[in-house]
Amino acid sequence: MFDKLFGRGGERPAADPHALPAPRRLGNGMYTLRALGDARVLALVEAAEAGDWTAVKAALGPFDLGRDDQILGELAELDGVQDWIGRAVEEDKEHRATALLISGARHIVWGWEARTRASAVDVTPAQWRVFHERLRIAEDQLLEAAELRPEWVTPWRRLLTSGRGMSLGPAVNETRLDAALRRDPLDPETHIEWVSHLQPRWSGAPGEALAFARGAFADAPDGHRLGCVIAVAHIEDWVEADRKNCLVTPDIQDELLDAAERSVLHPAYVRRTGWQQDFNAFAMALSLASERIALPQVFRELRGAYTSWPWRYMAQPEKMYARARRNA
Repeated sequence: MFDKLFGRGGERPAADPHALPAPRRLGNGMYTLRALGDARVLALVEAAEAGDWTAVKAALGPFDLGRDDQILGELAELDGVQDWIGRAVEEDKEHRATALLISGARHIVWGWEARTRASAVDVTPAQWRVFHERLRIAEDQLLEAAELRPEWVTPWRRLLTSGRGMSLGPAVNETRLDAALRRDPLDPETHIEWVSHLQPRWSGAPGEALAFARGAFADAPDGHRLGCVIAVAHIEDWVEADRKNCLVTPDIQDELLDAAERSVLHPAYVRRTGWQQDFNAFAMALSLASERIALPQVFRELRGAYTSWPWRYMAQPEKMYARARRNA
């Protein structure tokens, strides 16, 4: 079993020289992962918190923001970025594409913050107005970033989110999906975003998202993190379902076990920056399915590291993580 989990000879993955030390754990043994658990990402986040564009550019050195949506996400989720990134867009002509990408991604998140996670019928006209204003800014900025840097995939992945929020329709959104996948046919974040897009709450058909996820993962090599799309598709099904034990079936348990063993638990899996999010996706899906083979392995490798995504689908995400970990 350990050979299968860790590779030949049962050795553990090599220590990451950039890994942040785990903070003091709570009484239940868990802790919230900050800055993807990476000291370089923490430096980036701290520079962005300070509004220091020069320091942000320097901290971006080790990363490819045009391809790594998780790094972009750290900036997009950071409150206050919208207060200073506009100056970088206007003043830094050399790095305008990077500034546009960051600003566009932030405006999408900022727009959803105004809309809130409430059902559409509960969103006020004022909230809708701010939501659409911010998404329109994001659309303009991301499209310009994509034009300036045509090899980048992240603008197109983020445009899928704004297109969904703006209800731009299947023709536009499918064109954007094709644009992202032409640049990276196996990009996990693009596939995961499209799985959300295909949910019935966004006018998708039941079963459509899971079929898409299965087709995508079928073409992935062993050890690829695209296996997470299977976990997320089942989580999304759980979100849509009226019956909250809907994933507790032998077929789903077997599918999730196979996906985990072919991706995050495979010896060829690379623990890149932010790998804990991949493991958290499987931890949530496997726990919802009451799977008992891969789930303990996944939690053992996490060592208590909790990421808000995808647990934020639940009403009490940290409590649910702790309970799932305890019961694994």
